[in-house]
Amino acid sequence: MSRPSNPDRPKAPLFETDRLYSQAGSDNAFRFDAAVARVFPDMIRRSVPGYTTIIPMIGIITDRFAQNGSHCYDLGCSLGASTLAMRHGVGDRDCRIIGVDNASDMIERCQHFIALDDHPAPVSLHCDDILDTPLSDASVTTLNFTLQFVEPDERLPLLRRIFEATRPGGALILSEKIRAEDEAEQQLQTDLHHDFKRANGYSDLEISQKRSALEQVLIPETLATHRERLEQAGFDTVIVWYQCFSFISLLAVRSQ
Repeated sequence: MSRPSNPDRPKAPLFETDRLYSQAGSDNAFRFDAAVARVFPDMIRRSVPGYTTIIPMIGIITDRFAQNGSHCYDLGCSLGASTLAMRHGVGDRDCRIIGVDNASDMIERCQHFIALDDHPAPVSLHCDDILDTPLSDASVTTLNFTLQFVEPDERLPLLRRIFEATRPGGALILSEKIRAEDEAEQQLQTDLHHDFKRANGYSDLEISQKRSALEQVLIPETLATHRERLEQAGFDTVIVWYQCFSFISLLAVRSQ
């Protein structure tokens, strides 16, 4: 016979404060494992300027571009913040939201948040590599700080597949960390970003070690490179709709 649960027993927190790089020597290559999944909401809020603005705006953009009977993809969905924003953005339209991530720890926790949300739009989650995920009949696709982790020579083929799967009038939301063309500008943007992290409680050791870890897997590019690639993929309109320091979000639209 199972024991009755004790309501007074303390429960383990669903998320923890990000202290992954607080100890010297914690600068191995960054990976989306269970440790990162546990601290991810705290990590991204304190590390990515404007993230808490970008997420609700994804819902607003989805509201404008979502089409009846279409798919809305969140590629690299992590814990589902963009997935949920898109889900609410479609309103009462007949859309299916599809979240994809290759980290099983992220998908497991994402399922929890999707289950807690009461919006009726159907959501399916897939633990898969976005480079291998079939795409079809899309009206809105989101790559929210995902493309930067894809090998550079795989980025254009992925964007071409997204374009080919997108209905006329559909859109891609692409959020990325970029690098500046000018070295002095890049240094200032980096310094401002580090000031942002310090203001959010990160120590210089944490900032240095996480930067070292990310540099092994995150390869930023210039805004001009992103624009040119999106146009090469076929998108007609490409605009920057948000920027804070080196963090931007682009909107790419397929007209025909």
